[in-house]
Amino acid sequence: MKQKRQIAEVLERLKSDERFGKQIVHWQTIPPREARLAPFPDDLDQRIRQTLSKRGINSLYIHQATAYRLVREGKHIVAVTPTASGKSLCYHLPILQALAEEPQVRALYLFPTKALAQDQKSELVAWTDEMGLPIKTETYDGDTPASIRQVVRQAGSIVITNPDMLHSAILPHHTKWVSFFEHLRYVVIDELHTYRGVFGSHVANVIRRLKRICAFYGSSPQFICTSATIANPKELGERLTEEEMVLVDDNGAPSGRKHFLFYNPPVVNRQLNIRRSATLEARDVAAAFLTSGIQTILFARSRVRVEILLTYLQELIKKKVGAKTIQGYRGGYLPSQRRAIERGLRNGEILGVVSTNALELGVDIGQLQACVITGYPGSIASVWQQAGRAGRRQDESVVVLVGSSSPLDQYVLQHPEYFFGQSPEAARINPDNLIILVDHLKCAAFELPFREGERFGRAEVTEILQFLTDEQILHHARGKWFWMNESFPAHEISLRSASQENVVIIDISEQGNERVIGEMDRFSSLTLLHEEAIYLHQGVQYQVEKLDYAEKKAYVREVQVDYYTDANLAVQLKVLEQEESVGGEQVEYAYGEVSVHAMATIFKKIKFETHENIGSGPIHLPEEELHTNAAWISFRETLLTKMGKAEAERGLAGLAYVLKHVAPLFVMCDPQDLHVVAQRKAVHSGEPTIFLYDRYPGGIGLSEQVFQEMPTILAEAEKLICSCPCEKGCPSCTGASEEGEKELALTLLRAAWGGSLHVS
Repeated sequence: MKQKRQIAEVLERLKSDERFGKQIVHWQTIPPREARLAPFPDDLDQRIRQTLSKRGINSLYIHQATAYRLVREGKHIVAVTPTASGKSLCYHLPILQALAEEPQVRALYLFPTKALAQDQKSELVAWTDEMGLPIKTETYDGDTPASIRQVVRQAGSIVITNPDMLHSAILPHHTKWVSFFEHLRYVVIDELHTYRGVFGSHVANVIRRLKRICAFYGSSPQFICTSATIANPKELGERLTEEEMVLVDDNGAPSGRKHFLFYNPPVVNRQLNIRRSATLEARDVAAAFLTSGIQTILFARSRVRVEILLTYLQELIKKKVGAKTIQGYRGGYLPSQRRAIERGLRNGEILGVVSTNALELGVDIGQLQACVITGYPGSIASVWQQAGRAGRRQDESVVVLVGSSSPLDQYVLQHPEYFFGQSPEAARINPDNLIILVDHLKCAAFELPFREGERFGRAEVTEILQFLTDEQILHHARGKWFWMNESFPAHEISLRSASQENVVIIDISEQGNERVIGEMDRFSSLTLLHEEAIYLHQGVQYQVEKLDYAEKKAYVREVQVDYYTDANLAVQLKVLEQEESVGGEQVEYAYGEVSVHAMATIFKKIKFETHENIGSGPIHLPEEELHTNAAWISFRETLLTKMGKAEAERGLAGLAYVLKHVAPLFVMCDPQDLHVVAQRKAVHSGEPTIFLYDRYPGGIGLSEQVFQEMPTILAEAEKLICSCPCEKGCPSCTGASEEGEKELALTLLRAAWGGSLHVS
């Protein structure tokens, strides 16, 4: 009761406070929900029942019972319920039951992060020890000592790993895992929604390789997936595994009352509609909860912001609260530090934590009462994951989303119905992207020869195998294709990129101790790794000291600055093939294959939060060519002639700026994954055109989704501009404040609705 009173008091104080109250633009109260329960299944092993009962679990939530039944029936499933609803029991229970019946059964758990894998291992080991079952659960990742790896391969009942290790360390060495693959019955894919875009397209091919190796050893595993709420979990699960999935989404877990507040910082420059720093506002909101003794998590967008917020709040807590502490949690902390912080949060010794999205996924940190999110994290799924950190049991809780000046943030804050309605975000992958597919065919051929007529999953690959033979990478003999190259293909292929020629990123912060921290495709490196660029890696800021483009190496040094960089690309875009189009009197939407010739010219330094331009510099890099897919909207020349040449160009530029920020909302991608370019006269038609193209070779399905959603995207872009309080245009809408910019973009948008459209 005391906790409820504390929450209610702070909320009332925020509402009535002159400074805070008027910045709360939306207040949604989500009512409490009672648990809906089902009895333990009749066939559940007595040892499992007793262990659950000892932990106070005497029945299952209905979604757990449904998942158990379906898995026992041999179905592939995807379970979609909110954070802290007991999703892990959806796979633990049927797998532990199978192991209790048949100790030789094997299971593979895939998690997107090491922290999540370690958390699940700790939970599983504690369970199996209590149950007295002879089940060996081990993690297999880069930190696993060589002495333990052999034991894991030969005797691990449940092996917990990540897609990168499966790709580069397990599948290529399957001959060391014979017993495991012979008895592999279950594959768990946790946090399914994280497997989208390029990463998801790669992982789908890793799953194809896994299934191929399993078939070779005579097994055919069941897939059990779990996901945060997205629009297409069943479709994504089926695309990823190429198996028919059953959706389990009838959530039976209880939850307490949750208050969800949208907080828009005050405007500090009315002409440019620039708002006070979201970081500073989030700090002050979090302080209101912490000083009242309410256990709080504050999400920040980068490591630098985590440390700034932490310093301020630690001082505050020391003065006001006394013994309890506030901690940071981010990439770069030692595993022992992370475990200690997680324990402190669970047992209440730590009052608050400032975190990057490292705590977004389901690591167990117990019950927190308040969550403050600094800036919209890019997807509704991410917001709900972060919000789920508060009120993980049945107590009252509060979530505050603090917006920045960006169009993305402003759109979400001004359209709560978009956020609280059914999630419109669909995760897209394209496993048959030619470049990604060729990469994994090389890996698959290294692992096992291909037979004539054999498919790779559902993909027909004979022509590609023949091409690789012509390139002397494969050798065709006796009706099979054999790997004949000396290199080890998996080590050359990153699951995070669709390019064959990646730029390696080398940290030179410590003299004499260079280390590779990542890689990036060449096309993206033009704008993200030029000299003096600020490169973000796991929340850490680095400045690019040197880009050796010929050798494909970027040398970076760690820095702490309050700005990011944005490069201008001089783009020539040609339509190679128009596949679909919808035409009207004044506009036409289309989709097809394009060739992009791009040269980075200058870069700007943009201040965090206010988006002010505080400097610029030239970029000296060669032109790059990219073949990809694009969606585009073309305006009839007669429409723009009426506006005047200069006005038309400004209107196109303003509309392109809005679309760049609105389109990613509807295709669930990072704004960097979808590039936007406006052309006054498109080469293929001579008409004014705005192109939105996938920045990955071959495309990954983003622009195709943009084409399908184009009317919705344009309608929402119009709403965003109209609802912006600026007069002429600003960083929160059309990006500029020149006379009439806003009105010109609106003129074009409204033209998009003129005339009837018809599919050609």
